[in-house]
Formats: sequence, C-alpha cells, structure tokens
Amino acid sequence: MTSASPTFFQRMTRMSLIAQIAIGLVLGIALAMVAPGATKSVALLGDIFIAALKSVAPVLVFVLVTAAIASHKHGQPTHIRPVLMLYVIGTLVAAVVAVVASFAFPTTLVLNAPEVAGTPPGGILIVLKNLLLSAVTNPVKALMEANFIGILAWAIALGMVLRHASPATRTMLNDLSDAVSSIVHVVIRFAPLGIFGLVAATLGDSGLDALLGYGRLLMVIVGCMLFVALVMNPLIVFWKIRGNPYPLVFTCLRESAVTAFFTRSSAANIPVNLELCKRMGLHEDTYSISIPLGATINMAGAAITISVMTLAATHTLGINVDIPTALLLCIVSSFAAAGVSGVAGGSLLLIPMATSLFGISTDIAMQVVAIGFVISVVQDSAETALNSSTDVLLTATACAAASGEPLNLERS
Repeated sequence: MTSASPTFFQRMTRMSLIAQIAIGLVLGIALAMVAPGATKSVALLGDIFIAALKSVAPVLVFVLVTAAIASHKHGQPTHIRPVLMLYVIGTLVAAVVAVVASFAFPTTLVLNAPEVAGTPPGGILIVLKNLLLSAVTNPVKALMEANFIGILAWAIALGMVLRHASPATRTMLNDLSDAVSSIVHVVIRFAPLGIFGLVAATLGDSGLDALLGYGRLLMVIVGCMLFVALVMNPLIVFWKIRGNPYPLVFTCLRESAVTAFFTRSSAANIPVNLELCKRMGLHEDTYSISIPLGATINMAGAAITISVMTLAATHTLGINVDIPTALLLCIVSSFAAAGVSGVAGGSLLLIPMATSLFGISTDIAMQVVAIGFVISVVQDSAETALNSSTDVLLTATACAAASGEPLNLERS
C-alpha cells in the first residue's frame, strides 16, 4: 500500500528555515510589486514578529546568562575577553574604512531637511555616563525597557551569587533556561511570515522614492558596510583561525543578517543569534554573554554611519579635515557607536556629537540627522544586518580560535 504524497504544507514545513525565509522574502517583494496597496494589510505580520522577538529577548538574556554563570564550574574556560577584543578591533576597522571611503568618494548634502525629534548627547563622556547608569538601573525597569546593559549586570551578579546555591536551585535555573529557549524557538519558526510582512510593508512604503535623491550617500554607506562584511571581517577571522573564513562569514550573513536587515533592531535579533550559536555548537558560557553584550557595544555599522554622515557634512560646508582629526573621528565614532541603543535609528542622534569635532552647529547637525532618517529605510537595515551578524561571527571566531576545533556549520 503506497503512502500518500506529502501536501504542499507538509513540504513547506520540512524545508529549512532559511529556505522558508527566502520564500517569504520573494513573496513579499512580489506582493509589493503587484499590489502595493495590499502591503499595509500584511504589515501586521511583521509587526507581530518584531514585537514577539523584542518581548522574549530580555527574559531570555536574563535567564540564560544567570543560569550559565550559576552552572559554571570553577576552572572551566570562557572566551569573553578575546570576543571583547575582536569587538573593539572590528568597530575601529569599520570606522577607518568609512573615513577612507568618505575621502575617496566625497559626498555633499542639501541641508534643508525638516527638524527631527530627539536630543543628541552632549559628548562622549555623556554616552559613557549613560552606559554606567544603565548598568545599575532597577532590574525590573531594565527588563521592561529592554536595557541589556542593566539586564547583563544583574544577571551576572545574580549568577555569581547562585553559584553557591544548592544543586536543585541550579537545576531549576537550567530547566527555566531550556523552557524560555523553547519559546524562542517557536517564535523564530514564524520568521518566514514575519519577513514576508516586513518586506512587503517596507517596499510598499512611498518613502522609498525619497531615496533616489540620496543615492550617492547611500552607496558610500552601504558600500562601506559590504566592504567590512565581505573583506575586513573575513580578514579578522582569518587572522584568528588561520583558515578559510568565508564559510563562517556566509553562514552568519545568511542566518543572522537577513532577519536583522528587516527587523532593524539588534536587540530583537538577539534570540536569532543565540539560536544560531547553539546550532553551531559554540561555548554556551561565552555566547550567552557575548551576544547580548554585542547587541549593545559591537556597532561597526553605527561607526560607519556616524563617520560617513559627519564627513558628508564637512564636505558640504567646505571644512578641511586633516589626517589627525580624521583619526580622532574614528576613535570618537567607535566609542559613540558602543553607546548606541539596539533599536532602529539609534546611531543617528549621535551624529551631532561627532560633527561638534569640526565646530558644526547643532542646528545644521540635526538637519544631517533628518537626512539620516530619510535614508534609514536602507541605511539602518544594512547597519543592523552588519552589527548583528558580526556579533555571531566574532563570537564564533573567538571560540574556534580557542578550541582549535572546526565549527558545526552544516546544521546551521
């Protein structure tokens, strides 16, 4: 007796998640091209997906980090320090690439943009102060506001104390961590529908027409991000593992950058990255901390945006920028990028701080910020894709370099 052939739905569920996401991506593009008026009706799918990721991410990070540290055995190695070093190097390299590209392809702006809401920080010390204050905020408030610096600080402190708890307590924490991870897995399975809604809504947005006027600026920004993702990051990986970096690079771009591009939030992509790290077999005590930390401080894309937009303003105003000042801009934009919140458009309000190095007034700087919001449909998506995928890439690189064992990329 022959078995019935699988239905279309069964064939779809048997496909890999990446293949399903690719189908959702194509269907979203097709809907936006064929029936742009219908895109608003499916935008709810994307909104629900992002909301679900954002709601589960703070709880996941808090429980996972607490359980990992509480269960950590004395003498068992972790690789947090090498990851942090790679985060710093990657962000500085991205800033240098942005400055070099801005000199090679100078861009000017039409500074008649409307005013935008929001107040930029007064300087780099204010950014660092805010980071420190975030670390000591109320834990309930940190969870409610998705303040991952505060969540990490409390999770680490609680985990350190619970290392001396009874075995039953630590077993309960591990069970709770597994339960929350299972919920995350269910949310991620709905990524194809979420991507479908996000793509359709984005392409159906009439604001895309405004991008044509800033094509050169977008080419410089996105070009820098592609160069970092496909050239500089692979060089960093090769330096650490002394092997072909591109299988790992393409895995991270395929499975992390795609979802991050459409969610436009490093914080929302934390569950996706944690799931990817788990599938690659990385050291849990390392990635459970480095991934949420990277979503806050590893901001290569933000460093590129800040540097390119700042130098575009100087070119527009005819301000001469010498090499020492350009190097200072690299350092400032890198530190400023570390203070960017992991939400859409988080890097733009830091532009006035960078432009102040060249004596540019806040009024003009905020016009540059407004232009940033106009192009953010593409700029912020590409920035988040680079930021989030690099979190996984550098974490995996540090783990692979320390263990000397190949990563499990086939299952990813």
